Amino acid sequence: MADAVAVAASGIDATGSAGLRRRAILSCAIGNFFELFDFTIYGYFAVAIGRAFYPDGSMFSTFATFGAAFLMRPVGAIVLGAYGDRMGRRAALVVTIGLMAVATGFTGLIPSYQSIGIWAPIALLLCRLLQGFSTGGEWGGAAAFLVEYAPTGKRGLVGSMQQLSTQIGSLSGSLSAALLASTLSTDDFYSWGWRIPFVIGFLLGPIGFYLRRKVAETPAFERAVEHHTVERSPFLVVVREYRIRMLQAFGLSIIGCMGNFVVVIYLVSYAIHTMKLPAGAALSCAVVSSLIIVTLTPIVGHLSDRVGRRPMILACSILNLLLAYPLFLLAVSGGTLAALMTVLAIHATFQSLYTGVIPSILAEMFPTRVRYTGLSVSYGFAVVLFGGFAPLVSTWLVDVTGNPLAPAFYLMAGGAASAIAILSMREHLNAPLD
Repeated sequence: MADAVAVAASGIDATGSAGLRRRAILSCAIGNFFELFDFTIYGYFAVAIGRAFYPDGSMFSTFATFGAAFLMRPVGAIVLGAYGDRMGRRAALVVTIGLMAVATGFTGLIPSYQSIGIWAPIALLLCRLLQGFSTGGEWGGAAAFLVEYAPTGKRGLVGSMQQLSTQIGSLSGSLSAALLASTLSTDDFYSWGWRIPFVIGFLLGPIGFYLRRKVAETPAFERAVEHHTVERSPFLVVVREYRIRMLQAFGLSIIGCMGNFVVVIYLVSYAIHTMKLPAGAALSCAVVSSLIIVTLTPIVGHLSDRVGRRPMILACSILNLLLAYPLFLLAVSGGTLAALMTVLAIHATFQSLYTGVIPSILAEMFPTRVRYTGLSVSYGFAVVLFGGFAPLVSTWLVDVTGNPLAPAFYLMAGGAASAIAILSMREHLNAPLD
């Protein structure tokens, strides 16, 4: 990843040296990796967590707690977004990584339901809420930070480092789940093995914290301070002056959120819990999916610097609209690891059309004085409504309809909504940041 960052930051402009930019981008990306690794591992260990914290091992209860964390993401986006727009991107990102490390460490140390009863799921819920609050400020802050450090003409590539580091965090989470499920006995995996990545995530947190404390503030925010354009109430300003852009940003974010949580989180858990596929092998399919997205994300980001951001997300939306049902049909009716692997690989290919451009397209929609808040809140509401609760909604749809393909229609609706949003807006490619 460092080589990709170095290429992305190779130019020298008036805001500082290429070396300073490389260090800033790398430190932000590494911190983002730690943060998203900590947040996403819950989804990959959903079955084990259900057994540990709920007496009936209910997947519905597990996904409800998973989704509850996303309720706090808009709150974190508003609070930490405003803090980042007033005090600086670096200050806010230092706070987010500290909160995430604490919440993740405690998740791995909570005694099981058999040991402390109802206090176990309550403690788990509190940790997830804190994780959600932290991530609400992390995602938008990292996107704003990277794009504001990028030279003009390379914002797509540099911005894609945010999603690249996120996907590497997700990849590491799925890989750790697959390795533990494959190497430990079933009893050991479900009793204590699933806790290991949570403790590791806590131990890695201080590294990201240190790197972010040492990085310089973005040139764009420093110019805002110098020109006295920092807003005292950025949330009120962005709602009053940029509400249409916020709605567009919310809409175009839907499909990426749904795609990840419906296909990777829900479908893999469904394959393990309902289709009874081996946990280690099914989680290995998620590893392959993450590898594909990691590979393609910077390529898409680089390409978007030439052809624009809108065509990429529009293509992702339309592909989900057209292919969601055939892909779910293949996975469910096939009932094999080969079918699951094929579905996840195909979906990962067009999911990368989203991951490669979402940081840059959102950052370019808002001016520096409200950028952190505008993109964080827009994305935060999209991810809580159509991301975090997507596995829960998918489970509910299957229970209500009795049709295992019902989540495909949910995903198709998301594709249509994002297509409408992206068609309603103009291209902001290389728009002036200030």
